[in-house]
Amino acid sequence: MLGVLAATYASYTRQIEERFAGERERIPPQVYARPLLFYEGQAISLSGLVDRLNDLGYTQRSTARAPGEFAVVGDSVLIVPRDASTAGGVIRASFPSGGERLQRLEVAGRVTSATIQMDRPLLTALMTTAGREKRHRVPLASIPTFAQQAVLAVEDQGFYAHSGISPARIMEAATANIFGDSPNLVGYSTITQQLARMFFFADEFNAELTEGRRSYIRKVREGLMSLVIERHASKDAILELYLNEVYVGQRGSFAIHGIAEAARLFFGKDVANLSLGEAALIAGVIQSPAPYSPFANPERAVERRDAVLRAMVEEAYVTPETAAGAAAEPLRVVADAVDNEAPYFVDIVSRQVAETVPAVVAESGHANVFTTLDLNLQHAALDAVRDGLANVDGLLGGRRTDGPAQAALLAVDPRTGEILAMVGGRSYNQSQFNRAVAARRQQGSVFTPFVFLAAFEDAAAAGRTDLTPASLTVDAPATFAFGQQSWEPRNFGEYDGEITWRRALVRSRNLGTIRVGEAIGFERVSEQWRAIGVGTPPASLPSITLGAFDLSPYDVAQAYTLFANDGRVRPLTAIQRIETDEREWPPAVAPSTRAARADTSFLVTHMMRGVLDEGTAAGARAAGFAFDAAGKTGTTNDLRDAWFVGFTPELLAVVWVGFDANEPIGLTGAQAALPIWTSFMQAALTGRPDASFRVPDGVTFVDIDADTGKRARPACPGVLSEAFLVGTEPREYCPLH
Repeated sequence: MLGVLAATYASYTRQIEERFAGERERIPPQVYARPLLFYEGQAISLSGLVDRLNDLGYTQRSTARAPGEFAVVGDSVLIVPRDASTAGGVIRASFPSGGERLQRLEVAGRVTSATIQMDRPLLTALMTTAGREKRHRVPLASIPTFAQQAVLAVEDQGFYAHSGISPARIMEAATANIFGDSPNLVGYSTITQQLARMFFFADEFNAELTEGRRSYIRKVREGLMSLVIERHASKDAILELYLNEVYVGQRGSFAIHGIAEAARLFFGKDVANLSLGEAALIAGVIQSPAPYSPFANPERAVERRDAVLRAMVEEAYVTPETAAGAAAEPLRVVADAVDNEAPYFVDIVSRQVAETVPAVVAESGHANVFTTLDLNLQHAALDAVRDGLANVDGLLGGRRTDGPAQAALLAVDPRTGEILAMVGGRSYNQSQFNRAVAARRQQGSVFTPFVFLAAFEDAAAAGRTDLTPASLTVDAPATFAFGQQSWEPRNFGEYDGEITWRRALVRSRNLGTIRVGEAIGFERVSEQWRAIGVGTPPASLPSITLGAFDLSPYDVAQAYTLFANDGRVRPLTAIQRIETDEREWPPAVAPSTRAARADTSFLVTHMMRGVLDEGTAAGARAAGFAFDAAGKTGTTNDLRDAWFVGFTPELLAVVWVGFDANEPIGLTGAQAALPIWTSFMQAALTGRPDASFRVPDGVTFVDIDADTGKRARPACPGVLSEAFLVGTEPREYCPLH
């Protein structure tokens, strides 16, 4: 018997040493967003700035003194950056009159208008275990003492006194099991026993739960393992590991572990900034995460929180008065905290890391994944999608198919292809399907700019001077034959008759655009799209001119980068670089490809400016968006899908709205998608300089009459400055005015 015990002890010792050493060495790859930027005029409120500092793990104090601390003083936030070289001293960000903009920045007492770059926010850790998990590991010293005490008060009051098991509580549980009338065994586990279960007996324990039974043998082995753990690790080390590993619930497809991650999940806070009431609620959830979830069962969560506070009073951790004050705190959970961590984006990063550098997740050691995500823009995107979908719901009047209306937003830097923000749906918690990447839908007239691009490219190659933005097309009902079939498309409104190419694009006149494609040949339009190299090449049918083939928002964004890059298409990327202790991996991004000339691309961009200034997206200007921008609305057959894609020289965003079941949304791109885009772009660009599109060589401007496309006379009522390739500008003057 003694030999068996000795062998068991030796086996457990070996397992514990290996596991604990592995836990100390194993640091899951950390995924970071790009450094946070603060600047004067930025569209961010005081509370929003506090949220961003929580994202950075800064600790809120009454007075900020040490690096990594901040304090709210009146209408200002004082920040002591972790790296003194970041700003050169204490930062004061002021929000006079409680405004929604950062009005003034001061560094070390000096007013500055410069942009201040802070730390990189931690998004998540890429777990290597089976399943999908989120952890945010922190040292014990970073966890407030009262948060530790809250856990001890309800999970293991004698933690610092026992040797791994509590004989008194074991006897209490055994008595209840022997003499009680419950069919289920009563259990009591110390924190050390719970840790042993997490690390070594999780599969057995979960099987017991599934089968509705408890095993005495497993409990004995668990107790023995706990005794061995206590001989090989300090109490603080055990508690730190437990607080970082304990399961606190499920959100979406992710299992959430550790109270630091719970702080972010429940309250959108760094663990150091928890209040006593918030810490007590998290401690209460540990016993039964589902029944005590503050999201699913807020009343039970509050009752459990109050029970934890009473236990803390009994253990003399807090006074009755302090506990009463914490119990009076209203429950304020952040319902979209998981979404605020950009989970759709993290999914993309996780897959790219696993595919391109699998060694990063397969090997132990320290690794950092630096991504392209801009957390300020991500929050702006989330807000815009949330508010936009609420507006869509109102327009639909409660109508829905198999589910609610969905939306996707993808924002990129068109110059580099870096993904800056990504929202893949209404709620990641409800659906992990990433519509920004995986939803392939027809685009409608979002595709039409490429029809005009193909025409300009064809004309430039042939030396023709008669195909320009001022050329005329006929917007009237027509039937187009192909093979043994015919196609009779319609406009979403009136027909304009003979109009300029610009007006056909700006006002989304389908028949006028189709005739442009017919003039150069539908095969030429298909060839142009193949040169762009995005998605599956469509068939050379008349319907190609109206985007009657499937693309994702990701595909659309990549294709549109050519308009901001002189005709070159930028592949999109989510990763800037990956660093380990040994080396650095640059992102595996394909080079940009030449898909069109710089001058012809600019002609289309200049035409798309009119979409916002006078066309189907004029609602953006009416809403106050004043930046130089270009874009295109899109609405598919039967109003199934609503799109808008728009861009400035520095920021491109695509928005799609529709039903997952592909039922008609019943709204146009201007009604459903444009308001989301406008809200996002206003928040993203407020306080930034207004950059204009670069005019490439070989382009000239001529004032023309908007109706005839001829050179304007002084009496012409509608005059606009149109872009032309040099040598193609009209020579005739307007014959009507």
